[in-house]
Formats: sequence, structure tokens, C-alpha cells
Amino acid sequence: MKLGCIGDDFTGSSDLANTLTRQGMRSAVYVGVPDGPAEAEIEAGVVALKSRSIPAQEAVRLSLEALDWLKGQGCTQFLFKYCSTFDSTADGNIGPVAEALANALEAPRAVFCPAFPSTGRAVFQGHLFVGDRLLSESGMQNHPLTPMTDPDLRRVLAKQSQTGVGHVPLAQVSEGAEAVRAAMEAEQAEGRRFIVADAITDPDLMTLGAALADDVLITGGSGIALGLPANFRARGEIGEATGDWSGEAGKAAILSGSCSIATRGQVARHKAQHPAREITAEDVLDGRLTPEDMADWLAGQEGLPLAYSSADPDIVRATQDRHGTERVAGALEAFFAATARALTARGVRRLITAGGETSGAVVEGLGLTALSIGPEIAPGVPAVRASDDLVLALKSGNFGGEDFFAEAAAVLEGAA
Repeated sequence: MKLGCIGDDFTGSSDLANTLTRQGMRSAVYVGVPDGPAEAEIEAGVVALKSRSIPAQEAVRLSLEALDWLKGQGCTQFLFKYCSTFDSTADGNIGPVAEALANALEAPRAVFCPAFPSTGRAVFQGHLFVGDRLLSESGMQNHPLTPMTDPDLRRVLAKQSQTGVGHVPLAQVSEGAEAVRAAMEAEQAEGRRFIVADAITDPDLMTLGAALADDVLITGGSGIALGLPANFRARGEIGEATGDWSGEAGKAAILSGSCSIATRGQVARHKAQHPAREITAEDVLDGRLTPEDMADWLAGQEGLPLAYSSADPDIVRATQDRHGTERVAGALEAFFAATARALTARGVRRLITAGGETSGAVVEGLGLTALSIGPEIAPGVPAVRASDDLVLALKSGNFGGEDFFAEAAAVLEGAA
């Protein structure tokens, strides 16, 4: 294994492995820190943690455990992968985890770049944009767990860490890899170990990848990995990856827990044409709806049934105010995990999930240990195989077009 990656959620980790696989690197996703060694043919390993929304101290502990395992597999470069919308408040853990990893690796610097242009995420003048909106005006300011109210990544990082934060502007990125390296070295010389890098296009990310060929620690969204496989290939350390995907026929179901704008649009589109049932926090907390009830309903439907708790932000806030944010989130995640287990026991072979926390809960609830990467369903969302008779689509909330659920079902079946 050459490249060791630590992802702070399961959807993002599969997204990263998808990026690396498409660039020709043999990749695998490991659910939590594995107990044994990786397969000999794996060139990039992604340890998927469920650490995005947990306290910083616990996130640091888990991330360092993952780092130790990856170092033991022979990795020479490491990537800390977080969301392309930089989901992390002033009390968040991106900064603390990056500091801990940098210290453990004795890394002189760490670049930060969550840009993912194919899904509309761009970094310009150190600010994160989603489409033509600043992050703080994109809908992410309403995220129920990590509301993003400041688009300046330099300020966000400065509030989270004790490390100086620098910046490589787009003008220098546009000049090429040598200019980027010179800019990073200048920031280091001024005591700024964390460096936010601008990128608005895939070629910008390729330039950053080339500039980071010798950096031991890199941080960002999956886009920052675009140019990394070419570095290993240029050194003769990896070959060309090959792989075949065979889909899985049989019953399918959708579990949606994301409240993002994109997912709410997908839910509205899908339920107009397919069976759908809403899950409310009150019904779950009061025991009026159980996972067994929901699994029975989903398994009994024809077509592509959907269970969703994707409410409008005002409804989510009101529910959190009544019952507490952590209690609501924990109850819904446990509900989705138990429903997923019940669905597979009822013969569901294709499972589609929407939302990072929901997807993480489902993966943990199913007791999965590793995922193999299949074809891309939408930018940032691959099909994955969990076992001989179970395939999954694990979608971050904001990814995918309006017909994502139907498209995912077709790809998982091998029909698209």
C-alpha cells in the first residue's frame, strides 16, 4: 500500500476511493480500523471512520489509530479526507485531527483544499463556494449538526487549532506546480504550517497534486486526490488498475436521512412516482414506528420504495429544540441501522442511502468491514459491493441529480 487515507465519514470515504480508482489506483475502503493486514494488491487504502460530528478528542484518537494501521501497511503518503463543504464548526475536529496527524508524521506542512469542481465546490481567495454561492449562503448554514456560517476556511481553521494558517491563491496555482511549491515554502517560512489552497477547476487540482508529490500529509475533499496517483505512477510504484463490476439483481430499497437541499429535491421527485413513507423523529422516539414495521412496509412494496426523514430546516430545528439535537440524531441513526439489518434479512440486495450520518449508521449497523468500489453513479458517489449478495450506494446529502435514486438502482443492478 502506497497511499493511506483517513475519511471522517463513510460516504466521503467511498467518494475518495472512487476518485482514486478512476485514476487507476487499486483502492479499497475499510470500515473502521482493520484487525489484520490489507490485501497485497491494494495500492490506496481508505479507513472510513464515523468521526465528523464527534468531539475532537475522540476524533483524534480514532484518526491516530487509523494512521498507525496505515503506516503498518507501508504507506508513504497520507490523506485526511473531510467533506467538500468543510463540515466543521468552531468546536469541530478538522483542525485538531490535522494537527495530531501532522505531529505524528512530523509533517512540516499540511495543505487544505476541499474543492470538488464537478459537484460545484470551489475554493477562491480562501473562501469556499458551493455553485455560485458562498458556503454560508448555500443551505449549509442550516445543517442540523454542523451549520456552516463562515465561508473563510482560514478563519474556520484558526478557530479550531493552534497552528498558523496560510494561503496559496489561485493566481499562483495557475502558474503551475513549481509556483505552488514556492508559495507553500514561503508560507512555511512565515510560520504558517496549515495552508489553504485555492482551486476552481480539475486542472487546478491536478496542479496541486503534482505540487504535493513529496508531501507526507495532505488534507481535503476527494478532489485533492485527483493528481496523486500520477505521482506514484511516474515513480514506477503502481501500475494500471483493472476491475470488473457485476451488479446485483433483486429487491431494492432507499433510506434517506439527509435534510440537504439536494436530497429533499430527490425525495420529492422520487415519491411522486414510487412508494414512499416518511419517518418522523416523534414516531421513532415514542415507539409508534419500529424498524421492523418499516422494513416490513419497504419489503412489501413493488418497484423502488423510499423511507425518508428528510424534513425542511425549520421542522428539523423545532424537533431538535423539543427533544435535543443529540437525542434526535442518535435515535434516527439507530432506526436506520436497524431497518437496514431487517431489510437484508428480508432479502433486499440493493440498498441506497442518502446522508453521511445515515450512511455511516447503516454501514455500522450491517457490520460491514470492507467495501469494494464499482462504477460511478454520480460525481462523488460510486456503487460499492459489501458482500457476495449486497451492493450499496452511499450518498452524501448534497450529491446527485434529481433522479439519483432511480439511477443508483439501475447501476447497482448492472443495468446502466
